[in-house]
Amino acid sequence: MTTETTTIRSVQWKDDHILLLDQQKLPHVTEFIKLTTIEHVWESIHTLKVRGAPAIGITAAFGLALWAQSFQEKENYLGFYYELEKKRKYLESSRPTAVNLAWALTRLFNRFAQAATVEEGQSLLLEEALIIANEDEEVCRSIGEYAAELFNEGDAVLTHCNAGGIATARYGTALAPFYIAKEKGIELKVYATETRPVLQGARLTVWELMQAGIDVTLITDNMAAHTIAEKNISAIIVGADRIAANGDTANKIGTLGLAILAKAFNIPFYVASPLSTIDLAIETGAEIPIEERTPEEVTHLNGVEVAAKGVKVFNPAFDVTPNEYITAIITEKGILKGNYKEQLSSLI
Repeated sequence: MTTETTTIRSVQWKDDHILLLDQQKLPHVTEFIKLTTIEHVWESIHTLKVRGAPAIGITAAFGLALWAQSFQEKENYLGFYYELEKKRKYLESSRPTAVNLAWALTRLFNRFAQAATVEEGQSLLLEEALIIANEDEEVCRSIGEYAAELFNEGDAVLTHCNAGGIATARYGTALAPFYIAKEKGIELKVYATETRPVLQGARLTVWELMQAGIDVTLITDNMAAHTIAEKNISAIIVGADRIAANGDTANKIGTLGLAILAKAFNIPFYVASPLSTIDLAIETGAEIPIEERTPEEVTHLNGVEVAAKGVKVFNPAFDVTPNEYITAIITEKGILKGNYKEQLSSLI
């Protein structure tokens, strides 16, 4: 028997504004905020009110369409074109690592090229943004269907950060197989790392899986090795923020350490990702820009300073897992193994 699980839609278009789940306030407060300007959109992406590569891309696409709807000079086609390009670059600057951001904005810009007038351009930009959101939901479900085939009833699976429904249009990427398994009546046990320093696992992954009635246990990041050994973890699955042409994968800081642990314990390490996260323009992970964030994320917890005052801080938001540590990359088109460079290029 198949029953659909309840998932929250974190990004929604509402005619003259964007309705966004404020992930900064989870898990204790579930609040949707109205974004009415492109500046609101930029700030929401930059400050992690929205996070997760697909959700960032969708929000940015809606943001560009939102700006376009407000353009009043209907006869000034060239002015609209040049300003659209500026706004695209402005939104791209909000988070440099997640490739879906630039990918979605480029799709909108290319769609605008089909327009002969400003009004037609405004319509096409919004239409393309909505298409991107609908496509993402279908893509995530497909990823979940493929990934669910890799797990058996009762398996315990470890995940890191939040690659769930609130990080996408719906279902998520790394969490998608747990939703699909739940719909099919297959019980899986999920172990989620807290994901320092911003605690996406503790605040977001645990919260959304509990909402869906999925068996989830929270651990701190430094409990991973002990948990793999003691709880008979059968696999690790994570999402991705950018995948290079050779399969090297950038994901939330801490992912590389888990991949190394998976190799040491001889268990599979899976990356679940839509094709839109794959960047064939980058040959290897060494070329992926790694965002560094504010020291306060490390030195403070809930606004309270917990580190020695004035200490130097290194706070990269992501790390890169080399392709040789990745057992398989799960996409909406199937499960890839072996020569990632050849397989990724043939798919895209």
